[in-house]
Amino acid sequence: MKRVFSGVKPSGNLTLGNYLGAMRHFVAMQADYECFYSVVDLHALTVPQDPEALRQQAISLAALYLAMGIDPERSTLFMQSQVPAHAELSWLLQCTSYMGELSRMTQYKEKAEGQESVTVGLFTYPALMAADILLYQTDIVPVGEDQKQHVELTRDIAVRFNNRFGETFRVPEPVIPRVGARIMSLSEPTKKMSKSSDSFGDIRLLDEPSVIKKKINRAVTDSEAVVRYDPVAKPGLSNLLVIHALCSGESVAALEERYAGQGYGAVKKGTIEAVVSVLEPIQVRYRELMATDEILDILTAGAIKAQEAAAPTLRQAKQAMGLNV
Repeated sequence: MKRVFSGVKPSGNLTLGNYLGAMRHFVAMQADYECFYSVVDLHALTVPQDPEALRQQAISLAALYLAMGIDPERSTLFMQSQVPAHAELSWLLQCTSYMGELSRMTQYKEKAEGQESVTVGLFTYPALMAADILLYQTDIVPVGEDQKQHVELTRDIAVRFNNRFGETFRVPEPVIPRVGARIMSLSEPTKKMSKSSDSFGDIRLLDEPSVIKKKINRAVTDSEAVVRYDPVAKPGLSNLLVIHALCSGESVAALEERYAGQGYGAVKKGTIEAVVSVLEPIQVRYRELMATDEILDILTAGAIKAQEAAAPTLRQAKQAMGLNV
């Protein structure tokens, strides 16, 4: 089976955009791929963190993975920091990466902008991301649109390493869903829904149904009052139609036809029902997991499996670079 790797950082609050844009595809991939899913807590250290809050966020994120349908019998779910090979390979890849290519990373420029000082880790974290992926001889990386640049850098690093030291890494392919890869904010529909935002326009995975209803009812639309999918002229309404379609399993075209001649209130009502129907079962399972130690046992077992899978690649990379192993 081909291998899949994906990691999510335990910072902020996961949103409906994270789920629809990437994470729900993780569940579907379990049937056809050997999957490695990680809570990439080392990445969270590029900015200041409260240690206890970080620990709790990491466990909460792992519980959400499971609540969404990740099956630890079919997939390897683990905490990145519990697999030392990630940090070790990251250093090797930093030594084969260039300042110029790291400085061009969009996320680095966005996070560094306006800051008096930034950590070295914030600058070099794409090398750690490359290590995350390459350690497992990954074939496919399911990502949101905003992460494609990092996978392309990972490919460049892998090809460069292979050319310089001999065939070591498989060169991965990014997979980006065609529809819903970029779910927008309800309050600012030209901006992506973000887990690092405190905006009222971001639906969080653990929002209660009453909160979801309030947020969607306040979603920005337009004054035309015609139900039509047009992301340029009608970004707010188009975003609602995409969310509705992805949560209900219907096409946007079918929703346009259903709501033709009706006001935006009907679209919002249908969207609320569709979103709540998707998130409520996840929230119930999440609360069950957080009430026991089951999640810790799963993460311990996952870290052992991940370390066993990563060890041969790390050993080969070290040998290729002339290190004694």
